[in-house]
Amino acid sequence: MTEELANTLRAVHVLGATVWVGGMVFALFILRPSLGLLPPGQRLSLHAAVFTRFFRVIWHVMPLVLLTGYGMVFGVYGGFAGVNPVIHVMHTIGVVMAVIFAVIFFGPWRAMRAALAVGDTPGAAGAADRIRKLVLANMVLGVIAITVGAFA
Repeated sequence: MTEELANTLRAVHVLGATVWVGGMVFALFILRPSLGLLPPGQRLSLHAAVFTRFFRVIWHVMPLVLLTGYGMVFGVYGGFAGVNPVIHVMHTIGVVMAVIFAVIFFGPWRAMRAALAVGDTPGAAGAADRIRKLVLANMVLGVIAITVGAFA
């Protein structure tokens, strides 16, 4: 693999991780506290609009992060046997994060949309809280992966 391709994979990988983890940090520490200024119905509607856009982005970013990681592992390092143990940690965290994202999308996000569609505000709020907890877990994992990656 050429150095230019390896650098491109690394850049896309880091940029994708930045978008994914940065989006979660924004959602948890900036957006969510600010939503308290709105009445519950508007808060949930705005949350749903933000999730719709953010999840659409993550459905594109998450596979790019995984694929560029595999591209580097197999194209630059010759497979998992040739990588620093830190790469194994990042890989494991990345796969767990992808699974958590799928759980969010197909579980509480689907429930939130269904509850909003029938005007079930308490049900939508409960689903939003489950999303928040899972996003928090994913954000913590993402911060760990980024921190560990500094030592790769």
